[in-house]
Amino acid sequence: MKKIIFAFLIFCIQLSLNAQSQYVPSPENLKAREWFQDAKFGMFIHWGVYSVLGDGEWVMNNQRIDKQTYQKLPAFFNPIGYDPKEWVSLAKAAGMKYITITSKHHDGFAMWDSKLTDWDIVDRTPYGKDIIKMLADECSKQGIRLFFYHSHLDWFQENYFPRGNTGQTAGRPDSGDWYRYLDYMDGQLAELLTNYGEIGGIWFDGHWDKKDADWRLEKTYSLIHSLQPACLIGNNHHLAPFDGEDFQMFEKDLPGQKTTGFNPEQKVGELPFETCETMNNSWGFNLQDKNYKSTKSLIQYLVKAAGFNSNFLLNVGPMPNGKIQPEFVATLREMGAWMDKYGETVYGTRGGPVTPRSWGVTTRKGNKVYVHLLNPEDNNLLLPDFGKKVKNVILYQTGSKLKFKQDAFGISISVPAENIDDTDTIIVLEI
Repeated sequence: MKKIIFAFLIFCIQLSLNAQSQYVPSPENLKAREWFQDAKFGMFIHWGVYSVLGDGEWVMNNQRIDKQTYQKLPAFFNPIGYDPKEWVSLAKAAGMKYITITSKHHDGFAMWDSKLTDWDIVDRTPYGKDIIKMLADECSKQGIRLFFYHSHLDWFQENYFPRGNTGQTAGRPDSGDWYRYLDYMDGQLAELLTNYGEIGGIWFDGHWDKKDADWRLEKTYSLIHSLQPACLIGNNHHLAPFDGEDFQMFEKDLPGQKTTGFNPEQKVGELPFETCETMNNSWGFNLQDKNYKSTKSLIQYLVKAAGFNSNFLLNVGPMPNGKIQPEFVATLREMGAWMDKYGETVYGTRGGPVTPRSWGVTTRKGNKVYVHLLNPEDNNLLLPDFGKKVKNVILYQTGSKLKFKQDAFGISISVPAENIDDTDTIIVLEI
């Protein structure tokens, strides 16, 4: 029965696609891009059967677990503590506007009830429920947009051949039909985009495993946009954006920076930006990773991202029982309390007229420029002239006006030393 459904899906896909020489985003898509840039803050969720081993989402590859052995894992994945309402409520409490969850990671395991394979949560685990459906319904109730992380590469499917740089020890045969694998991938994407309501976007990863392969991106992207025109497409290929993509992401780096080694060839394009980062050093649940980032450092990263005209997608790796680590919950609530007070200077803004500096960043919205002093050398600040007359300078935390001088050298501002905030001193320029 599944083979018949698969064949029918592929037939429908072929009918729905029209070749396009150049992608022209629909009005719905452009509106979604604007919403995305206004949203600024999202929750990334890496969760799957790999969570059982407590050693991150790459455990199959890193521990050289073969496919036959790895198939024992789903029997231990029974997340009876999973409560989508709890997850979505936490995202909202943190000030996040969207959630991006791993629908399928590199191990190929589908976290929804896929009709194209039994390598999924409904068919292989004692839990037996479609967690993606549960989360999609709850996001809809609470007004949070849902995005899907979806891996291009697949360590499980035998048709993912020739193999790439990873998954060499999975024990698959040295043969396969590459284009049949791509048909399978498109079929699963069609399921996600037809059975789970309005989807905010698809967050691709794994292109780098075989970056010179024929990924048929135009066909896949056309399928997505034909099924849901407003659905945004991003791809973590660490390269300049390809035709058909709607936002550009930067893994563990701010746009244009190359501090982590993930983006050596990446060029900054013209699309909306997003940067992603972890709360410790792991994406998937890692029992031994206690390298928790401080609330201050994560708030400052969020603010920096906004100053770089980018969103911030902050990751949690839930435990195999379905609960989010208490350390993560506490930090997210603290970030939410900060955003309740100062979110106006982040939400709905764009990168400010002064480029990011060692002391911090600027954001802008309407006739206001927000100066975020994150690491001030002292309480005196000289901003370069940016071609606008400043009418007032206000300390956001107190609402009091600050003295300033605007001349040919720029805009000089002095902040009383007692008003310097350890996390972010915010100065509002009314122009």
